[in-house]
Amino acid sequence: MSRMSPFAKFAMKAAAFGHAISWGAPLALALGLACSGACAQAAGPQGVVIDAKTRAPIPEAIVTIGGRALRTDAHGAFAAPAPGTNVAARAPGYLRAQTSVAENAPVTLALKPFRPRAVYLSVYGVTSRTLRGDAVALNASNGINALVIDAKGDRGITPWRDAAREAIGAIRHVSVQPPYVDDFAALVATLHEQGFYLIARIVVFKDDPLASAHPEWAVRDAAGRLWRDRESLQWVDPFQQAVWAHNIDIAEEAARIGFDEIQFDYVRFPDAPGLRFSAPNTRANRTAAIVGFLNAARARLTPYNVFVSADIFGYVCWNLDDTAIGQQLEQLGAPLDYISPMLYPSGFTWGLPGCNRPTAEPGQIVGRSLAEAKTRTGLPGVRFRPWLQAFRDYAFDHREFGAEEIREQVDAADAAGTDGWMLWNPRNHYDPAQLPH
Repeated sequence: MSRMSPFAKFAMKAAAFGHAISWGAPLALALGLACSGACAQAAGPQGVVIDAKTRAPIPEAIVTIGGRALRTDAHGAFAAPAPGTNVAARAPGYLRAQTSVAENAPVTLALKPFRPRAVYLSVYGVTSRTLRGDAVALNASNGINALVIDAKGDRGITPWRDAAREAIGAIRHVSVQPPYVDDFAALVATLHEQGFYLIARIVVFKDDPLASAHPEWAVRDAAGRLWRDRESLQWVDPFQQAVWAHNIDIAEEAARIGFDEIQFDYVRFPDAPGLRFSAPNTRANRTAAIVGFLNAARARLTPYNVFVSADIFGYVCWNLDDTAIGQQLEQLGAPLDYISPMLYPSGFTWGLPGCNRPTAEPGQIVGRSLAEAKTRTGLPGVRFRPWLQAFRDYAFDHREFGAEEIREQVDAADAAGTDGWMLWNPRNHYDPAQLPH
């Protein structure tokens, strides 16, 4: 057993006594908990992060002080190298928390365990009183406690007048302007009051308006022409760091507005052959670009103590390479708090070994894919939060995904110990009778 530092002992005592917010220095001294060793050398606050329910210390929790992040040790303790009076913390499987403390006073942050049960709202869904209201009502009827909301959707549209989109000229190239919410921060505050954990979905490299505004950043075909995908939409080059910076600007604005988590989607190269980019399209270059973007985003978002996640193809859990899109599963754990594989049975066109009818066995698709991902990465289930199918099949027998199919997927995700799950329906229609209760 490793030697326990004096401050680790303080951490354990704090957890045992159940002090939820902060300890004053006089009380700590009276109990014989004065810091020494590494703690005494710290220039900033020291403390412990604990589970609000069990009071057990949380190892490897992320603590943010003065815009810098550090992790708690095996006993949930931390000692900041720089001063700060605002201390924030987060850890997978918990809600984030923060508190203000007197300079260098010991502090205990208690994180509440939480597993999101989420539904998706597009730009049009969140700006529609009807669709948004129906989603909010699912909290009471089905225990839905989280919303994934487009901060920049598949067509490059935002639900508020985004300053970054204005500055870069993308808004001028949006074909149809959505009904913006004038005070989106107020809406976020209201949804928080109603009990929702809020995830800002940002579609990154599929961005038709940005490609039109800056054709020098657009993906091109082998002949050098502007390339469009099957939906006739343009993409921007994942090697372009100006594109990185723009999307992180949007993420930072979403964090300021009050979202709990930033989720990057289409954080990949387009899956078409013969395309031209600003750097050679090699596996090493692709994976470096995707991980580089995610690391840059995580660094810029550090002061906000928001969770960072990204969506990946379902087959990325199985393919040993980067699936030719830059998503190498083993490289994604470090820059992300949560990895979100899209485990829609309809998307498993080639099935799985021993499973040739994915839509008939949706639980097997979800459960086996998560098991494979956990084995390959060595990460616990709580580091994954899958997307599940809540829409009609388009690839096999065209069945509706109703209560039975959704329940099988949810049960498989829960059995894998994931950080909850998210239901995808592009029309934002969720029938309470078909959802888990």
